[in-house]
Parts: sequence; C-alpha cells; structure tokens
Amino acid sequence: MTSSEAYVTDNRTINDNIGSIFRKLHESQDLFVMPNPWDAGSAKIFSRCGFKALATTSGGMAYSLGKRDGYVSKAEALRHCSNIVAATSLPVSADLEKGYGDSPEEVADMIIAVAATGVAGCSIEDYTGNPAKPIFDRTLAIERIQAAHEARNSLSRDFVLTARCEKFLWNEPELNAVIERLQAFEAVGADVLFAPGINDLADIKKVVQVLEKPYNVVMSTPDLPFGLSELQDIGVRRISLGSAMAQLIYGTTIAAITEVAESGTFNFVKNAMDYEELESWFNDSV
Repeated sequence: MTSSEAYVTDNRTINDNIGSIFRKLHESQDLFVMPNPWDAGSAKIFSRCGFKALATTSGGMAYSLGKRDGYVSKAEALRHCSNIVAATSLPVSADLEKGYGDSPEEVADMIIAVAATGVAGCSIEDYTGNPAKPIFDRTLAIERIQAAHEARNSLSRDFVLTARCEKFLWNEPELNAVIERLQAFEAVGADVLFAPGINDLADIKKVVQVLEKPYNVVMSTPDLPFGLSELQDIGVRRISLGSAMAQLIYGTTIAAITEVAESGTFNFVKNAMDYEELESWFNDSV
C-alpha cells in the first residue's frame, strides 16, 4: 500500500467519474455555489441542501482538529479529505493551501496523494506560509501550478485544478499584477482561477473578462454590496464560502460556552436546534 492509498476509506470505492462531473459544472453557464464543510457532519448537512459540489476549508479543518489555520500536517489533510469524501456523494474540491510544500515536486506529489482520497479537484495557492515574505516569486509560483497540472494529467481520471493568487489578502492589492499572475496560471494548465480578497464588483468583472477559464469568488466578507445575480451577470462561474460557515459555528459555540463559564447562565439553549430535528439531518446514508 502506498502512502496515499492509506487515506482511502476502506469501505467505499472512488467514483472515477467524479472529476468529470465536477468539470461539467464549470462548463455550464450557470453559477453554482460550493459550500465548505469542516467535518463529516457538516458535509452530510450541506449535501442535503441541494448543492452540486462541496469544498474543504483549511481553516475549518484546522479548527476541527484543535489547531490554527496553516498548522495541519499533510497526513492530517489527506485523512480529512478522505473523511469528507466518504460523507457525501457530491464532488469535493480540496483546499490544499500551498500544496504542503514549496517546490514544484512537492506540489506534484500532493496532487497524486490527494487524488487517491477521491476528491474531484483541489486548489493550490501562491501564499508561502511566511507573513514576512507571503507570496511566492512569480517564476516559482508558475512552476508550482505547472507541476500540479502535469501531475493532474498523469492521473487515470479527470481532476479539476484551481489556482489561487493570494496577493489581495497579503497587502499586495494591485489588480493588474493579480490579473497577470492568474493569466500565467491559466496558461500553464489551471482549470479554475481564484483571487480571494477582491471584493469590488467592477474589479471582479475586469478579472473575469480577461480570463478564458472559470473564475471563483469567495463570499466570506460581511456586507458585500452584491449577490449571486450580480456575479452571474458578469460571468462568475463558481461561489465558495471559505471558512465563513465554520467561523459562524465555532464563534457561536464560543459565545455560548463563555456565557456559561462567565455568567453561569444558559440562555444559549433557547437558540439550540431541537434534538429530534437535528437527528433527522443524519438519518440517511450518503
């Protein structure tokens, strides 16, 4: 058994068509929403709400393991992907951060490993993990996506590769520079492009207009002055939620347990879902 095969759940068979199903969602002109579960339970809940695909969230995954975002090991990430895939019949895209390695070779190895968990695709970003020098140099960033593309092409099934430019999140909010990098990622084989942190509709439209491949927008910022219809109109193909839902759940839990610890009151209970109602969300198989 290879190291990657160790993370394939024993009691299921990988759907060899799942990557093709995921790709067809992007080929449609219809915008689709891809929420981000953080554990098997949330994956089951989201799967029952009519969505067509799911994606993991590095932040939500880390919190579910009692860690900070960015402090999860490769082995833990692979095991998490396998658990999410096992909890749903929907295509799952894996948030792989920087690919659990700096070099193109390490990124390629991670693509091969994560594909063995049954995910339908993944995202690779150009954030180094080092806030002092947060963005990979242009040449290396492109080589990393090209290596991911070549690894994807070596697979025996379809696999959708998303490339992320993190400049807007790390104090490099130069739209033209982001566009140039996304176009470079597109040129070396990325199937979907993503630049989190661009929250101006006019800027998003500029990005979409110059790209040939589908573009993803993450809806995780409060009070955005646009919604699905506006994004559909300008050609955005995919919406994700990032860690926003996990932040909501953990934030609500922290507020509730802080009330108990500090005030000795239990007012949070009135907002809790009825036990039987919650049970009903878990009474069916994948």
